Amino acid sequence: MPRSRRDVIRDRGAASGQAETRSCDHPGCAGAGEFRAPRARAPGSGSYWFCLDHVRLYNAAWDFFAGMSQAEIEAYQRNNATWHRPTWRLGTTHGEPADSAVWIDPFDFIAEAGLNGFRKGAAEPPAAAVIPEERQALAALDLEPVVTLQDIKTRYKELAKRFHPDTNGGDKAAEERLKRINQAYTFLLTCGYT
Repeated sequence: MPRSRRDVIRDRGAASGQAETRSCDHPGCAGAGEFRAPRARAPGSGSYWFCLDHVRLYNAAWDFFAGMSQAEIEAYQRNNATWHRPTWRLGTTHGEPADSAVWIDPFDFIAEAGLNGFRKGAAEPPAAAVIPEERQALAALDLEPVVTLQDIKTRYKELAKRFHPDTNGGDKAAEERLKRINQAYTFLLTCGYT
């Protein structure tokens, strides 16, 4: 049979040889203060200790949101879903924008990976912030690493017309170049350009 909290507290006191010395904090009550109740909403504000009857009265009258407006209550409840920790939308940055970051890379790990951090005040993202496969695909289309999806599509159409076998009289070199252009274009469509 499950034991009540009162029995556990009583057994602890008896096992340690200590008698319960805490009395009920309700005015005029001589009972034992066995049950803790918060003094205020703020953590660390202390606790009252009541007997069972008075803790029931206290809990019935307790209003955690006393003194708060409706907007404050709603904000508290929204923030409670994340334990009052700061949050941001998925896919957005917080803090300093990435283009103002200063990378300290004493062992050149970033450079070895083919990435370059950019310095404060950089006007545009670094050209080296692409993976080697993406860099090769852009080179096949004769494009620089800082491009948009529209730039890629426009360049692909130009090159596809120029190197198509029908316009080159069946030239094998042009046909091979068109294959590389098609592969590069297909790969770049999967890289997330906008």
